[in-house]
Amino acid sequence: MQATQKRAARVRRHRRVRKKIHGATGRPRLAVYRSNRHIYAQLVDDTTGRTILSASSMEEGVGGAGDKKAAAKAVGGLLAGRAKDAGIERATFDRGGRLYHGRVKALAEGAREGGLQL
Repeated sequence: MQATQKRAARVRRHRRVRKKIHGATGRPRLAVYRSNRHIYAQLVDDTTGRTILSASSMEEGVGGAGDKKAAAKAVGGLLAGRAKDAGIERATFDRGGRLYHGRVKALAEGAREGGLQL
C-alpha cells in the first residue's frame, strides 16, 4: 500500500469517528497525534474550538531513551495531571483514525492511571 493511500484511509477513519465524538466544556476531547518519533495529546473544547491544554513527548523529562510506548504512557499521565489541576475529570478519547494499539493505547492507559476518566 502506498503512503498516500495509507494516509487517506486513516483520514477517512478519523472523519468517520469524528462524526460521533464531540468535546464539550465539561467533557473535552482528548485528541492524539502520533508521528514516527513523538506523540502529542491535547484536550479540545469543540464548542469554542479551543485547545484547553496539551502535552507531548518533546517536553523536558518525558521522552524516554528510545522506548516510545513508555514515553506515550508518560505523556498520558502528564496530561491527566494537568487536567486535574484545571478541574477536568472526564474526557472523550479521539484516537485520530489510528488503531487502539501500541502507543495510542499506552497514552490512554497513562491518562486513566493519572485519574482521567475516558
